[in-house]
Amino acid sequence: MSDVLFSNVTIIDGSGAAPFPGQVLVRGNRIEAVARTGEETSALEAGMGRARVIDGGGATLMPGLVEAHAHVSFCDTPNLEGLGDMPPEEHTLQTMKFARKMLDQGFTALFSAATAKERLDIVIRNAIEAGDIPGPRMRAASLELTVTGGLGDVRRSHMYRETFAQCCDGPDEFRKAARTACREGVDTLKINPSGDEFVPFARADMTVMNDEEVAAVAEVARSRGKKLAAHSRSAESVKMCVRHGVDVIYHATLADEEAMDMVESVKDRVFVAPAMGIMYATSRGEGAAWGITEDAPVALYFRKELESCIECMKSLTKRGVRVLPGGDYGFAWNPIGNNARDLEHFVNLLGYTPLEAIRAATALGGELFGADIGLIKAGYLADLLLVDGDPSKDVTILRDQDRLTAIMKDGSFHKAPEGPGEAGRVAAQ
Repeated sequence: MSDVLFSNVTIIDGSGAAPFPGQVLVRGNRIEAVARTGEETSALEAGMGRARVIDGGGATLMPGLVEAHAHVSFCDTPNLEGLGDMPPEEHTLQTMKFARKMLDQGFTALFSAATAKERLDIVIRNAIEAGDIPGPRMRAASLELTVTGGLGDVRRSHMYRETFAQCCDGPDEFRKAARTACREGVDTLKINPSGDEFVPFARADMTVMNDEEVAAVAEVARSRGKKLAAHSRSAESVKMCVRHGVDVIYHATLADEEAMDMVESVKDRVFVAPAMGIMYATSRGEGAAWGITEDAPVALYFRKELESCIECMKSLTKRGVRVLPGGDYGFAWNPIGNNARDLEHFVNLLGYTPLEAIRAATALGGELFGADIGLIKAGYLADLLLVDGDPSKDVTILRDQDRLTAIMKDGSFHKAPEGPGEAGRVAAQ
């Protein structure tokens, strides 16, 4: 792993500060030095002589993106039970493909919001860490721990079916399932205290887990040093999450004033990821090819819930809560590879500036991930993107894979710059 110097680049450092022209020196897998043009540091000057020089040609250098609500093993499923129908061997290969696709799209870290099979996230994470397959850094999650009749319960009394969930009833069953997931090696435990509009017997405004069940999983998470994430659309489920120390609240789309006050009271430890992508795509009829037309009941409902989500997220942002992109990508009409679209939603729907949206997807995502990622800063891990264009003015650029002229993860190029005379070329030695 040779030293790399990015020169003649415009730096978006992920902090929300304005871009600036400069140079960045990478040594090993970490950023050694960052300097504005004309203000070279001694560390940068010392490293110049031995580094491989990448002349950015004025392109933008920014941190790799962090997906806060990853479902890399959902493999663009057209329905929930489709995940259960896929044999584990094929499912593993498909997940490998989608992990690489995420890295190809500039996502250098994934915080999983649930796995589709019990050990699938774990196996993929371990293979990536061992260097056996290409993919982003991963925090592996459990199955979605749900109740009988909750989101993910696709069973029928007369036939066997399964999907991404494990059904538990009562605190003892939830505690055992959580302990088993920890034994297998997850980083995050996922629970489903609320319903979802895709579930006719457990709607989005319903709270289907009780306090004792949530407390049981929270107890295991605390004792084993794991993160706890929750699918929580209903106001009461959000309050339950705050009461029991949930780390990541997904959705929070129907939160009332009391729920938002409670989230604000723990803003220094909690993260909220509304997952606007799935609501937006569903409400606009982008699932028509799979039977979810624009006038389908679930599409009409999500149109209303999206409006509620927008108001809630604007309020939580003003209160200083860390709100993160990550839109439940992994369904056929909201496919993996479109994940950067959530930054557009933050700009167009929540009123974020492009730099604020980028900060949410880099620096704040790094805080959720719990590692030195998400910033271009000395000492941080070298997860970097070289972008043809200025995403601080137009975040839609980040959805164009061809505009990512270089992708670096952990100090090594996943996608190396190429072509003399092009932005991102390797300067002559």
